[in-house]
Amino acid sequence: MKTPYGFGQLILRLALGIGFILPTLDRLGFMGPPGSPKVAWGDWSHFVNYTNVLVPFVSRGVAQMLAFLATAAEALFGVTLIIGFKVKWMALGSAIITLTFAVSMMFALGLLAPFSYPVFVFTGGALVLSGLGEYQWSFDELIAKNND
Repeated sequence: MKTPYGFGQLILRLALGIGFILPTLDRLGFMGPPGSPKVAWGDWSHFVNYTNVLVPFVSRGVAQMLAFLATAAEALFGVTLIIGFKVKWMALGSAIITLTFAVSMMFALGLLAPFSYPVFVFTGGALVLSGLGEYQWSFDELIAKNND
């Protein structure tokens, strides 16, 4: 069944997915070295430093682990949202992780920090996406059709 929000949910899935993949690539150095234009981190070490800024009460080792977990989750959410696999659950996970980032940014960097980036937009978009009943042009749709 085609829904009126079919194209909109596809664009939202792609925007959120790419919005998770690009920072992951940046952390791994694929977007350019540290200090390059339009590069936030440029390598893993700079990202771990930023993670430690957001959670200053943890050791460098714990920050490294949190950075790895965040990066793995974002890569998973990015890929699965783009291909449309388990969208409801991946979108919900996306909302949780972005809300966690937003709250961490507010406490560590100030109230306005998450508003300088689309962190709450990601959270809201992911929550809207998680509430939809079907996901056109997705693996979820193909699986549902094969189960009928």
